Amino acid sequence: MKILAFTDIHGSLTALRRIQQKVKSQKPDLLVCAGDVSIFEHGIAGVLRRLNKLNKKIIIIHGNHEDIHTFAKLAKIFKNIIFIHRSSYTENGVLFIGYGGGGFSIVDKGFEKTAKEKFKDIIKNHHDKKIILITHAPPYKTRLDKLIQGHCGNKSIRHFVEKNKVDLLICGHLHENFGKEDKIKRTKIINPGPFGKIIVI
Repeated sequence: MKILAFTDIHGSLTALRRIQQKVKSQKPDLLVCAGDVSIFEHGIAGVLRRLNKLNKKIIIIHGNHEDIHTFAKLAKIFKNIIFIHRSSYTENGVLFIGYGGGGFSIVDKGFEKTAKEKFKDIIKNHHDKKIILITHAPPYKTRLDKLIQGHCGNKSIRHFVEKNKVDLLICGHLHENFGKEDKIKRTKIINPGPFGKIIVI
């Protein structure tokens, strides 16, 4: 499966055009967005409308600039937008798990609760599939969360990845680390940035 992943476009028309160009030239099977499609929801419906017109399924979570309820409502309007915060979606033998929002906390009790009550069982029941976790926040202590002052990512996400079968983690939030990749054990971690990155699973 060929995925076009992107994050943190923040309503940028340049980013939207670049994503559109990659859809045409690279012909991905589907798109994945790790949140922050807007700047505090300004023009969010228009951004999602443009993405919807690409005629590709878009698996998406919200970022810290968006509200869960806004995304849930808009996902019902646009047929290609698949909102998977705290839930999952399966396509062509690949399981996608999503957890949106956040990005500023070292520990996320909400994520830990969802992981314990939902994600662990979902992974256990789909152990034969490739598993992709999509979060807005980056995991702690990788190239994707390192800034000048040190690491600022999320320890809850890192712990989950260390203890569970996750083949790929797509995240965003830190603009300084757009395009960077790293690994936690066998899990590949990518911040694809706003212009999108093709990932072959």
